[in-house]
Amino acid sequence: MNRRELQNEITAFVRTYPETRHTATRWQDPLVAFAAADDPLFLQLKEVVSPTHALPGDFIADAQTVIAFFIPFVREINFSNVGDPYSSEAWARAYIETNRLIRDLNGYIQERLRQCGYESSNLPATHNFDEKTLVSDWSHKHVGYIAGLGNFGLHQMLITNRGCSGRLGSIVTNLKVEPTPRPDREYCLYRKNGSCGRCIRQCPNRALTVEGFDRHRCYERCLDNARRYERLGLADVCGKCLAHVPCAFANPVKHEGSEHEMV
Repeated sequence: MNRRELQNEITAFVRTYPETRHTATRWQDPLVAFAAADDPLFLQLKEVVSPTHALPGDFIADAQTVIAFFIPFVREINFSNVGDPYSSEAWARAYIETNRLIRDLNGYIQERLRQCGYESSNLPATHNFDEKTLVSDWSHKHVGYIAGLGNFGLHQMLITNRGCSGRLGSIVTNLKVEPTPRPDREYCLYRKNGSCGRCIRQCPNRALTVEGFDRHRCYERCLDNARRYERLGLADVCGKCLAHVPCAFANPVKHEGSEHEMV
């Protein structure tokens, strides 16, 4: 299985998932990128993220490649999360259903790779973090950066060429695939020229500031939403910093001055 085949398999799975699994959530086509398992940036995550952050070789002994993907929500889900200080029901449902999508997608790709004679991991979309520090031992957004999916915004999220309104996942495999080049420019309007900062203004719990990010204050609001939507499943999510911002659906720096800047 080569790079193009993997991209096609992942895209086809996401496209058909709403009909096969009868989900309320709809998604746009995913972005898929690849990193070499021995990329030195993985070792740097032990400093940038956590000393306990895993390496690709911790999942597959002879790891060769990390597959990273971003699954964007349709615009209606993002727009539903504007206004009320608590997450919309559509946003909470999308979070839950996308976590299941990523689990099922990883299982599907794992089986396809097995049929071709390769091993791979099946990593959860979330809830693999330390409950005290709230830091993950495998950060999908940092892995996505290493694989070339995009660059970080002021809101601490990864901005891709299809924005940041969606979910990230990753797979470690011993199939060797050519790495994707990493971007060498800013994707965040604030970090480029200070022209935005809407994500900070929209944070309902004041967890996000120019100076930094208080993950515990953020998670307090996520737990409020989890209690609010307990009937749906575990929706410990907020997403207000992603709602109707210039980077929601595109790389706003790439489209600066166009209609994408103020979607």
